[in-house]
Amino acid sequence: MKISTRGRYALEVLCELSKDEFKPLKEITKELGLSRKYLESIMTTLTKSGLLESAYGSKGGYKLARETDKITIAEVLKATEGSLSVTPCLEKGANFCEKSEYCKTLPMWKKLNKLIEDYFSDITISDLKSN
Repeated sequence: MKISTRGRYALEVLCELSKDEFKPLKEITKELGLSRKYLESIMTTLTKSGLLESAYGSKGGYKLARETDKITIAEVLKATEGSLSVTPCLEKGANFCEKSEYCKTLPMWKKLNKLIEDYFSDITISDLKSN
C-alpha cells in the first residue's frame, strides 16, 4: 500500500481547517504551498465524501463537516485513495480473485488489511492536530 500525495495533502488540509469557520481556498493554498488546481480537486473529493462543507461568497470557503475527533484517518484515505487494501484481490472483497478458494497467502493479506484498517480507524484529525 502506498499513500499518494492526494491522500497526504488531504490530511494536511483537514488539519488546517476547523468546524466553526470557513477558510478561503486561496488562504489554504498559500499556507500549504500547494497548487490551487490540485487542491480544488482534493477539496471536491472531500466535500463529496461528506468530510467538508463549502460555501461561496465573501465569507465562503471550506470548513470541516464534523468535529476533528469524529473524522478518522481511514475515512480520509478511503475518500482520496479509494481503498486501503494492500493487494488488488481484496479491493473488491475476498471473493474477487478466482484463486481465493485455495490461495495460501490470502489469510495473511486479510490480516494485514485488518491491521491497517484498525490502525487508521483509531486515529482522528484531532490526534494529528495535537502532535
